[in-house]
Amino acid sequence: MKKSALALLLSMCIGIINAQVTPASKSGNKYITGKNKSVVVYTTAQNTNYRISKTEVLSFKEHNQPLETEACIFVDPDKKFQSVLGIGGALTDASAETFYKLPKQKQQEILNAYYNTQTGIGYTLARTNIQSCDFSSDTYSYVADNDVALKTFNVDHDKKYRIPFIKESIAAAGGKLTLFVSPWSPPAWMKTNNDMLHGGKLKPEYDQAWANLYVKFIKTYEKEGIPVWGLSVQNEPMANQKWESCIYTAEDERDFVKNYLGPTLHKNGLADKKLIIWDHNRDLLYQRASTVLEDPEAAKYVWGTGFHWYMHDVFDNVKRVNEAFPNKNLIFTEGCSESFNATTINDWKWGEVYGKSMVNDFNNGVVGWTDWNILLDEKGGPNHVENFCFSPIHANTKTGELTYMSSFYYIGHFSKFIRPGARRIISSSNRDQLSTTAFMNNNNQLVVIVLNLTEQKLPYNLWIKGMAANTISLPHSITTLIVQ
Repeated sequence: MKKSALALLLSMCIGIINAQVTPASKSGNKYITGKNKSVVVYTTAQNTNYRISKTEVLSFKEHNQPLETEACIFVDPDKKFQSVLGIGGALTDASAETFYKLPKQKQQEILNAYYNTQTGIGYTLARTNIQSCDFSSDTYSYVADNDVALKTFNVDHDKKYRIPFIKESIAAAGGKLTLFVSPWSPPAWMKTNNDMLHGGKLKPEYDQAWANLYVKFIKTYEKEGIPVWGLSVQNEPMANQKWESCIYTAEDERDFVKNYLGPTLHKNGLADKKLIIWDHNRDLLYQRASTVLEDPEAAKYVWGTGFHWYMHDVFDNVKRVNEAFPNKNLIFTEGCSESFNATTINDWKWGEVYGKSMVNDFNNGVVGWTDWNILLDEKGGPNHVENFCFSPIHANTKTGELTYMSSFYYIGHFSKFIRPGARRIISSSNRDQLSTTAFMNNNNQLVVIVLNLTEQKLPYNLWIKGMAANTISLPHSITTLIVQ
């Protein structure tokens, strides 16, 4: 073979090989760490004054093969997974009513605390209710009884508190907030028990009218200046509650999405709205998701599966859905600490529940994480069935005093530093006392979160590609390490 022909052949082979290598794997695009990079550490810890506090700045040193006697968090920025949609909380009637009972100065403090990216924790995701829920002061519907054509539809109820509150939240977030909406119950006359409360099911003859109501709600809110990103089919469809609730089996939900809700959204110019199924606990997550997503005619309308945390952790169920349906999304749609008791409001455990859930949910594939009410009053309400709960901020509506729970700071360790569009990357711990997750923001900044639920002070190395920075995890702490 002539030399020129051999050179051409080698050139072609190299081109084929390069074409098969993903950009992240090419040596020119690999993440490079070094002594010139620093690690800024933010800490929240029990029995300290640290609350998302900048506690130290670390430097990297060369560190080849670690010993098994060394605690390490191993981070690999070249292995990338899901993109982050956002992190936030629900803007309910209860939160809005409480907000407007406070002095203007306190209202501004709350908005800054949640939505300011510099002085607050930078929420970017939100949820609100379609019609009333338990965290409303009353039970209400947007339409008159037996109005199948929905001619009486209006959201006048929401204009007093909730709509202004959502608008203020959007403004505080810089003019953009990813908002999804969820119904707790159809109007009573559409249901088999003729009651918005206590479960019951949607009567088949009202399938289309109910689907039309979602459209009415979304379009009306958008005319009010509140963009809607997505919606869930039904809040907690397996819960027969003393408050607003409606039962759907997995087959019911599949068929309603396939035959009514999906087509109705598309016919009304709302095909871009992201449709979320399930919106209930992790325990039945796989069974519910698979029933809908294995039906192509239903699945084509579905963006992803939402879930709550109220029954069993079973984090592996999130992973199973992610493994089985990698082209669909997972989103945590609601969680809170229940059974409000003012005497335990400062207990550290409330924050740790959030830390544990968020680390595991993100590691198992979620793209977004949504807390329940962002604000409640001194009783854990208002709530028309006395289902009082905790929220990250409580306001005493008599004195104006605000109480920040540990949960506010634990959520903030994620929401403040992990920005929309960030990609999850590998973060692996060699100690079961330390759990971790990590992300790369769009600006290539690494965000590593380390959670310590023990009573121990635990030294460890943050190890990235042959370089390590040494630090200590305090007892009952969460830290965010920013590599830049």
